[in-house]
Amino acid sequence: MNEIITYSNCPVCKSSAIKFVLKAMDHTVSRKTFSIWQCTDCSFRFTQDIPAISSIGQYYQSDNYISHSNTSKGIINRLYHSIRKITLKQKRRLLKSSTSLSTGSLLDIGAGTGAFSSFMQSSGWRITALEPDETARRIARETNRINLLPPDQLFQLTAESFDTITMWHVLEHVHTLHEYIGQLKKLLKPDGRLFIAVPNYTCYDASHYQSFWAAYDVPRHLYHFSPASMKKLLQLHGLNLVTIKPMWFDSFYVSLLSEKYKTGKGSLLKGAWTGFISNYKALFQKEKCSSVIYVISR
Repeated sequence: MNEIITYSNCPVCKSSAIKFVLKAMDHTVSRKTFSIWQCTDCSFRFTQDIPAISSIGQYYQSDNYISHSNTSKGIINRLYHSIRKITLKQKRRLLKSSTSLSTGSLLDIGAGTGAFSSFMQSSGWRITALEPDETARRIARETNRINLLPPDQLFQLTAESFDTITMWHVLEHVHTLHEYIGQLKKLLKPDGRLFIAVPNYTCYDASHYQSFWAAYDVPRHLYHFSPASMKKLLQLHGLNLVTIKPMWFDSFYVSLLSEKYKTGKGSLLKGAWTGFISNYKALFQKEKCSSVIYVISR
């Protein structure tokens, strides 16, 4: 029997002041509908009645789930692969500028098919990479020539052993939210940096597409962060927010996918235009970007 998790308190701040916000469909695998709730105290949103960690794996089993399959089917996924070549270099520059290191020890959590880990390894970094999906780990070995470890290894690693820890669109998938953040703090060197990239539901494209916003990605995305709720989470663990960086390409990718969900076939022109408007509105307020990177220190 599949166990379901129902929250009576906010997963971040534990407040009981939570309320229903909207319903969203799983467009990738099951076509089921899930409820999204919000905490009125810290503004954190979360998917309600989620599958437990023991049964959620079935919702990742799709050739269309690009993080695990590395698929190039369809124009949106081909665009994703083209843009990834640029974003890998951008991430490397961000790590270097934030740590003042050209090489060092890096822990990549939720490595997918290993594109980032492999790229950083070829750039001279010492890599430890974790990935829960067995298919993704196999593709990483075959395609990117890198061995990824299962996620249970996270709690076996040596304290204060990493200059950099990265979670690129991963934290929203983690059932044990506070346990993960606590462990990441332990693993980071005193002068190290933690990079957490997550979608931002306070962006324009989220308000435009509402329940069709692709970055809700229920039930795989258990959580939906606002900058305020992320700051609250970090504060609870005694972590410091150094800066917030926008991920400009994400608004286009998410808007193109959202347009497809909304209309059934999608429109490149409409999706691209929405992505452009979203970025324009975030140009002078980076906390409104479709996805953001939180750069964090101990």
